[in-house]
Amino acid sequence: MNTGSMTSNAVPRLAIVRQKYNPAGGAERFVSRAVGALRDAGEVDVVLIARRWESLAGLTPCLVNPFFLGNVWRDWGFARAARRAWKSMGISLVQSHERIPGCSIYRAGDGLHARWLEIRRQGLGFWGRLSLWCNPYHHYTLAAERAMFTHPDLQLVICNSRMVKNEIRSAFGLPEESFAVIHNGLDTEKFSLALRERYRESMRRALTIPQNAPVLLHVGSGFERKGLKASLAAVRANPDVWLVVVGRDKNDRDYKAMARRYGIADRVYFAGAQDDVLPFYGMADALVLTSLYDPFPNVGIEALASGLPVFTSPTCGTAELIQNGNNGWVVESAQDVSGLSHAVAEWMADRRRWPELRIAARRSVEHMTLEAMASELLGCYQRILASSARKVK
Repeated sequence: MNTGSMTSNAVPRLAIVRQKYNPAGGAERFVSRAVGALRDAGEVDVVLIARRWESLAGLTPCLVNPFFLGNVWRDWGFARAARRAWKSMGISLVQSHERIPGCSIYRAGDGLHARWLEIRRQGLGFWGRLSLWCNPYHHYTLAAERAMFTHPDLQLVICNSRMVKNEIRSAFGLPEESFAVIHNGLDTEKFSLALRERYRESMRRALTIPQNAPVLLHVGSGFERKGLKASLAAVRANPDVWLVVVGRDKNDRDYKAMARRYGIADRVYFAGAQDDVLPFYGMADALVLTSLYDPFPNVGIEALASGLPVFTSPTCGTAELIQNGNNGWVVESAQDVSGLSHAVAEWMADRRRWPELRIAARRSVEHMTLEAMASELLGCYQRILASSARKVK
């Protein structure tokens, strides 16, 4: 860690490293929120190292964009360029959101790649597993992951869920003091119960959905990983339920065809990717998020803050916030179609409790503000900087 360029009164410089900004990406939105909150707190000078990023008021990113062909070269080249950048800038702490050996802090927002591959293999036949093994990107990522978690410069792993923390501890044997679990923060005024009154009637009219119809909402791209197949099956098993799908997938035609085969195409609306999801939270009654693997998706807490109970799976970090029958339901697995269908039926059978569920959903996350997240992050940085100062003395 380079502390030589700082005076005792200097504001610590923190580099946050993430390759690119995708408006639909949960990790990218976390970084944008974190940078804004930390900058507003005024206790850390934040530098953003990225290939490309959104415009953030008061902050000019350090853009590094080396040439590449293919995803292995892309990640390897960015890692080298990012390391060169932070070493030349007098950085006190490096918080990487990419698997880059040599960072001070790794924010494990993408979870553990080894765990994702383990789960992914379970749903594949022989040729699918062979194809997965032959993909060089997975070998590169696993090697980078191992090199980073065993690198002597790594001081802290910030996990966005206890699930991810336990997976990393189990895989690499890091001590308890090497971890901090900090859930994503959100704007609790932007995502609120008021969205229902603001958007419910107009959005349903625009989508030709009956005003009193029970509506499940799916938000997220990559439909296989997000468990959309199970959601469609649950809608088929519950004839009065509608489903609105926000997001994109390269195989979205297959899912539309599935809805037709199930005889539910008239109750399933594919909205595509949306820059603004607020109207969709406002028009829905619950969120379905039975992901194969999802460390801690922003959509889960956004929906809860907006008053939507959440149906989810144990391999989704959102499950840590759910109390069955109170603010949502956790089914046995992402592939538990029967369990999801039964949970939706239970929800449907007790509509008089829906106002109570909305309030419980909101209360379960209203403490998870951007300010609270920034405070927890600052506490981590201050402890590491203090520890480094004692070592220098």
